[in-house]
Order: sequence, then C-alpha cells, then structure tokens
Amino acid sequence: MTFTVAIVGRPNVGKSTLFNRLAGKRLALVDDTPGVTRDRREGVGSIADLSFKIIDTAGLEDAADDSLEARMRAQTEQALDGADVIMFVIDARSGLMPIDKHFADRLRRRGAPVILVANKCEGRGGRAGLGEAYALGLGDPLAVSAEHGEGMGDLYDALSPFAEAAKVQGEGEDDEVDGGDADDDDDERPLQLAIVGRPNVGKSTLVNYLLGEDRMLTGPEAGITRDSISIPSSFEGRSIQLVDTAGLRRKARITEKLEEMSVGASLHAVRFAQVVALTIDAVEGLEKQDLTIADMVVEEGRALIIVLNKWDLVKDRKKALGLLADRLETSLPQVRGVPVVTCSALTGKGVDDLLPAAVAVFKLWNKRISTGRLNRWLEVVTERHPPPLVHGRRLRIRYITQIKTRPPTFVIFAGSLKGMPESYARYLINSLRDDFDLPGVPLRLHVRKGKNPYVDE
Repeated sequence: MTFTVAIVGRPNVGKSTLFNRLAGKRLALVDDTPGVTRDRREGVGSIADLSFKIIDTAGLEDAADDSLEARMRAQTEQALDGADVIMFVIDARSGLMPIDKHFADRLRRRGAPVILVANKCEGRGGRAGLGEAYALGLGDPLAVSAEHGEGMGDLYDALSPFAEAAKVQGEGEDDEVDGGDADDDDDERPLQLAIVGRPNVGKSTLVNYLLGEDRMLTGPEAGITRDSISIPSSFEGRSIQLVDTAGLRRKARITEKLEEMSVGASLHAVRFAQVVALTIDAVEGLEKQDLTIADMVVEEGRALIIVLNKWDLVKDRKKALGLLADRLETSLPQVRGVPVVTCSALTGKGVDDLLPAAVAVFKLWNKRISTGRLNRWLEVVTERHPPPLVHGRRLRIRYITQIKTRPPTFVIFAGSLKGMPESYARYLINSLRDDFDLPGVPLRLHVRKGKNPYVDE
C-alpha cells in the first residue's frame, strides 16, 4: 500500500514543476503564466526507494462564488480530502504573500499533516523567503528547487514516516484479503481511450458522467481544460484509461504559447491512445475542424468513434444523422462504417453506449486474419474485379498476408510496385473491410514486388 501527497499553493509557485520532478517526467504543463493548472492531475512519484501517489492541483485562490476560480478551488479541496499528507508550496524568491498566510491558516485548521516546501531556493535568492516561511506556523520549511532537483533528500526524510505508516496499514489489509481469487488477470493493460474535439463541445462533462463524479472542471467558458488528464476507469471488468484533452482549434487561430502547449498535449494523447472518441456538438454538426481532427486520428492509425453530444438539443434527429452520414462518406471514406454514439453528457442519456462501442472497435483494431483466409479471399476479389493492365500486361497479384495489428496492416506481393493504381488499392481495402467485418478502423495496405516469399522453390 502507498500514501497520497497533495501539492497545493497559490498560483505560479512551481507546483507543477515539483510534480514533474517527483514523477520523473514532464506530465503536467509548465509555463510562467499563473494558473496554468486547472484540473487536478494524479501520478506516481518517487524519491530513491520511496514511492507514493501525487496530486497536482490548481493554485489556491480565495473565491466563493460560481466563478471558474471557485470551481478550481473546489477541485483542490477534493484533492485535499483524499490526501494523507499535504505539501504546501511557497515561492521563496518572491517571499510570503498575504494569500499564503490565509491558506496556511486554513490548512492548520484542517488538522491534516502538512509539509511546508519553500521552492525556488537555488542560489541565494530564496534565503529571505525561507526565513519568512517560519511565520506560517507549519513547522520548519524545506528549501528545495523543483527545477534543479535540489532538496530532494530533505523531502525524502519528511515523507518517510508516511511511507512507514502506509506499509504497516497495508500489511494488515493484506492479512484480511489473503486467500482471494488468485486467477485474476493482472497483466491486462488498460484500454487507452482519448476524448478529443473542438473547445466547448462537452468533453469534460462526458468524462465526468463516465466516472460518476465531478472529476474534471466544467463550465460555460470555452477552453477550460488546458492539459491532457488521464483517469483510470473500468467497464465490465476491463480497465480503461480515460484521457480528457484540451479543445483543438484550427492552427491559424492558435496565437498564445500556452494554447500551443495545450494542443501539443492533446495531440500527444491521440498518438498514445488506442481508441479516440471524437466529440462533436450535435447542434452545430460536423465541421471542417472536426474532419481535420478525424483525419489526423486515422493517419495515426487509431480506432475512431464519433460522439454526437448535446443530442437532447437536436430538433430534427433523422436529418442530423443523415447529414453526418453523407459528410463522413464523402470526407472520411478511409474509415467507412465508423461507429456513431448519440448522447447528452449533461443528462447522461446515451452515454452508457460509449464504452461498449470503444471496447468493440478496440477488438476490431486488434483483429488478425489468417493467411489462408486472406489468399482465398484474394482469389475471389481479383476474379470479381481483375487487376488493371500495366504496359499492356495484366498486373499479377501473387500473395497477401497480414503483418501486424493496431491497426490491421496487410502486404500484397505483386509483379510491379508502380502498376497498382490507387483506385484498385482502395477497392482491395474496401473489400477487406466489408468481407472481414472491419468497419470504422483504419486499414493499411502495402504493395511489394516479388514472388511469394512463403513458397519454397
């Protein structure tokens, strides 16, 4: 068993930098702009042989209305409620601020263990702030530099007692559960499901409904989510890693460095996803930017699902589905038959169809077809529609085999590399999709010149 550390503090004191340092990699966005972090991010931190769960939070701000800042603070409060120890970070270079003292008082009243961290203490610039930190009444401050990795030994010493307490508690729990089912399959990796789309289409609301809690920050403002946040979930015993992403706007409209970083994080999430749920505002319909995102997902070889959110606001649903089908047929033929889920993330109607669709398309994405079946199929389709003539001679297709999955990828051995036109390759791909029931997943078909390499001369 491990313990949980919540990293809190006012904006721009280096919480995300410390989170990344403890995690050992750049998981959270870091920028000089205050308030970059909005949603809480969880990860696994370590110092030497010490391992623990870490939670990065939004900057503490004094807001009590229904503003974005108040909702961010509510997310931070949830992180504090689930923490075994709170790491309160101050900026030693700028010194104590009144808001630092205000929240230090609040943390003391909570009664939870607090470790006071004076960040940015590299060199001599943080000495004054380090001395001022004693006035917070939270014990001796630890001088660290998250950016340069200084002071990690002191953090190790401060966190070690919590590791020992968690170990003792875990030993007791192990005794209680001893004799459980030993046949559980712990080796199955989670299905990586990324929720992507334009800003303000309801991605975070959708994730919250799937999780059954207000895990992600939501609201009427566009572009609330700035970073890609990964949250574990499950469906019928299958582990699923949900990844909420920042909205993707057209490249020409991205002018700020922070938004460029957010978009980069979203694209990274797509590249490492297995299934991507492209979320669309059903009232606005499929727009050019949606098609750009979908095309990018297909180019990356990811399995695709179209999610029509805000379906409860659509008046003529039959017309909306017809327009979507026509647009997909003309603009996205390379994934013909992509599954479409209609739902309302706000009311929850239809959302329960998303995870079954994701699991189903994931299985297709992993589908493997035997070489014997493929070559029997090749005989039929080439007889039905013979290959074209090349320099007055019929192109000879000798053999086909599947070389990989994720996505399904095939190699055809033909008499000429340049002789197969794109239209005939498209015919073969469409026939593969129809005859082997592979709707909605990208297929790869490579042509190689040569004889059947699996036949001995």
